[in-house]
Amino acid sequence: MVLQIFILLAGLLLILFGANWLVDGSSSIAKRFGISEFVIGLTIVGIGTSTPEMVVSFLSSFQGKADMAIGNIVGSNIFNTMMILGVTALIAPLAITKSNLKKDIPLNIIVTLLLIILGMNFTLFGKGEDQLSRLDGVILLGVFAWYIWSSFRSDNADPEEDGDGIKEYKTGISVLLIVAGLAGLIIGGRLFVNSATELAKMFGVSDKFIAITVMAAGTSMPELATCVVAALKGRGQLALGNVLGSNISNILLILGGAALINPLSFSGMTYVDLGAVLLGAIFLLGSAYLFKKKQLDRFEGAILLLMEAAYMWYLIANL
Repeated sequence: MVLQIFILLAGLLLILFGANWLVDGSSSIAKRFGISEFVIGLTIVGIGTSTPEMVVSFLSSFQGKADMAIGNIVGSNIFNTMMILGVTALIAPLAITKSNLKKDIPLNIIVTLLLIILGMNFTLFGKGEDQLSRLDGVILLGVFAWYIWSSFRSDNADPEEDGDGIKEYKTGISVLLIVAGLAGLIIGGRLFVNSATELAKMFGVSDKFIAITVMAAGTSMPELATCVVAALKGRGQLALGNVLGSNISNILLILGGAALINPLSFSGMTYVDLGAVLLGAIFLLGSAYLFKKKQLDRFEGAILLLMEAAYMWYLIANL
């Protein structure tokens, strides 16, 4: 047990150091090449910090464990939106730009709806099965390719973003920081998940409980660390882009790829699970018009945390 606790702490330290390097490197690249911090967060950081989810879901799909593959992504997206953005907003309110409102936040809602429509085909329309087929996987991956292309093609540094205070490194050093940061996040995330899983088993917790709590939260630790560090450094758009990019990548890239490996049954998903994912996505849009407009403020951050607590209570009560 002592060894597992040591590995757990080592994983958390790697995550924290990795997050710091990743934020510094990506912010420097954004400033040097005139790419907005949001797009860097949406793509490089968002996809990079989703790697732990990718490892878990792809391996689960190879092993025919659809509930684990889908549950990991659904749980991670809920955790990303409710817990991570909730905590980040409590640290520093996050500005929501016109670009966020016009494209990024609506796209997050659309992608979530697409997942529900494709995965719950029989329940919603009485046709086929409630599963993501290989064709659905191709559709999701196709949308992902368009999403990456359009993000860079249409990007212009937003005048609402303030680049002052960003430390600019040489390009080689910035790239090295990004690579080292992603490596720290990925390795740290895996150490954390593995050790936490072993500790949970030592205490006799069920596998289902592990999947719902440890896996979803553990694979989202890189996003949490990255967003907290970004908020502390005043890089709110990087934090928001990280969460939206991670959520979109989780659905389009990870579940799209996992469905290509093996069709993924949605039989284990409930209306509450899918409703929670959609509610979180819609809440982000509503937060732009509630209380302090065009801002995810501390009060709304607290609401997100309460939503996460309510969802976790529901899951634990229905084990």
